[in-house]
Amino acid sequence: MKKRNTALISALAIAFFGAFPIRAADVFLSGFEDLPLMAGLTQVVGNGILFDTPQGRIVQASAVGTVSQSSVMQFYAETLPQLGWARVDDAEFQREGETLKVEFTDLNQRLEVRFLVEPTANE
Repeated sequence: MKKRNTALISALAIAFFGAFPIRAADVFLSGFEDLPLMAGLTQVVGNGILFDTPQGRIVQASAVGTVSQSSVMQFYAETLPQLGWARVDDAEFQREGETLKVEFTDLNQRLEVRFLVEPTANE
C-alpha cells in the first residue's frame, strides 16, 4: 500500500508540474535578492557595489545588451510592481524605505543598464 501511495503521489506531481511550461531558471542580478535580469541583458561582472550603511543598504550593478531602453523600461515597469516596487518616476521605484534607480548609457550598438538601490531620502 505504501509503495502504491508513493507511486500515485509521484504520478500526480509529474502530471501537475508537467501541465505548466517550465521556464528557464530565473536569473537575478548579483547583490539583489529579487531583481530579475531581463532576457537580452548580461550582467557586467566585477563592477558592482554592495554595502550596508546605518540608513540602509546600497547596491549597484550593471548589465549590457542589444536591447532598447524602452523594452527595458517596459519589462521593469511590468515586473517590479509584482515584487513590491512602486513606480515613482520613469526610471525610479520605491519599496520599504529603498529607492531603485535605473540608468542608461548608449555604448555603440549596445545599451548599458545600471541599477542602483539606496535608502530613500527623508524629505
